Amino acid sequence: LPTLHTSAKTLLLAEEHQNSSCGDILFYAYLSAPSFENLPADSASSTSWGAELPRLAAHSVSRLDLDHDPVLLINGHHNFLAVAYSHRVCCLRRKEALGWELVFVSPALSHCPEHLAVNAKVSMSSQAQRFAAVASGGNITVWNATAASASATEITKHDLGNPVDALFFIGNQLVALNNAGKVAVWNSMTRHWKVQTITPITSHDTAGSSLLLGCANGKIFYIDMEKFPLRMKDNDLLVTQLYEDPCREAVTALSVYFTPKMCGNSNWLEIAYGTSSGTVRVIVEHPETLGQGFQLLQTFTVHRSPVNRVMLGEKHLVSVCSEFNHVRTWTVTRFRGCLSTQPGSLPLASFNVISLEPGRGTEAAQLPTCSSSIGPFGDHDGDQVFVQRVVPVTQELYIRLSSTGKRLCVLHSVDNSAITAHYVHEFDPSSRSRRYVMTGHANGALQVLIDHVFVNLNCPVFRHVFILFRGH
Repeated sequence: LPTLHTSAKTLLLAEEHQNSSCGDILFYAYLSAPSFENLPADSASSTSWGAELPRLAAHSVSRLDLDHDPVLLINGHHNFLAVAYSHRVCCLRRKEALGWELVFVSPALSHCPEHLAVNAKVSMSSQAQRFAAVASGGNITVWNATAASASATEITKHDLGNPVDALFFIGNQLVALNNAGKVAVWNSMTRHWKVQTITPITSHDTAGSSLLLGCANGKIFYIDMEKFPLRMKDNDLLVTQLYEDPCREAVTALSVYFTPKMCGNSNWLEIAYGTSSGTVRVIVEHPETLGQGFQLLQTFTVHRSPVNRVMLGEKHLVSVCSEFNHVRTWTVTRFRGCLSTQPGSLPLASFNVISLEPGRGTEAAQLPTCSSSIGPFGDHDGDQVFVQRVVPVTQELYIRLSSTGKRLCVLHSVDNSAITAHYVHEFDPSSRSRRYVMTGHANGALQVLIDHVFVNLNCPVFRHVFILFRGH
């Protein structure tokens, strides 16, 4: 018994040391977010954090701290980060020497933001500008979030007429999609909106300047956002049909992959998509058959529920269906960088990335769940990961390898507050690429972790750095 008691005390001491409020030896910084209470309703400000930082208060996950404004959404572009709260949007900029700097706080919002987009590099008159956009219902608002502008103001507002289901930037174009079939594009150069209605949209994906839309009638459409083509007869967007599913099933997931320029003098465009019946297909366009349309290369019928995520990369094909996030993966065969059917794709793994939804009327139902995609995240040319939040109210996330489901590490909340949102982003300071996992919390804090697992999966220690933005 004395030996058992000593062992128990040793384990308790080890756990207390591991869960220190100051983090571990890799703790990086603690930064305080601005207080929204001191800002007027129509304020938009540019400021930076001081050197004096308040101490971090502990919060129990068993009792949600709803007195603070929880983080609802997180989005990033290059070294620019946007964080949405219930009635404000903050933008932060990361500099290699200075660290994190608050550059923009939006005016008070009349509605809770549901979608968030940010663009850090928009050239206009040889002067870079940054834009932040939010959508609530069908209303879209865009601000100029440039740090040099102390009086950053609203640029445009637009009412789509239908709820916005996706909001993102492609180059200098802001795209808003509605599942009923509306496509709205705002050009940051001309400051004009173009709205067009097509068949109901069930999925989308981007690759470079290309926007692909999967539709309920089984068709896949394409828009080149760089050329921004308009039809001459009516000045509408030029939407080109790329492919139609042989069974005309709704295209519920899309993944576009551009192979390296190893096949002749041009890229080989590959598209994997999933359907409402659970079918996964791979279609390709050969450089030597350019102009003849896409050719069906492979078909997999391993799911019995609609496919809601699919990813085609250099080494693997990953699909996720709606039944408890069931994942099926394959290793793909390539010859000179291009997909090959000899010997073809081989089954690799089958597993679930379970993420439970909060029950109605429970305290957990008060937490936002809009920024909690499981992924997969990462570069298509490398190893990707899933970010798993098992229960709605939790202090930890599980990082799992997308190809096999292997758990790589567990990310813990430093201040024991509930995680309300997460986001994976790659910053590129001074051309040194770094990937981060960012978690938003119920107390308004934002924790940023440097994710070395993206860089080297064989690293024996998962190094991480915490940066905390604490709300008031």
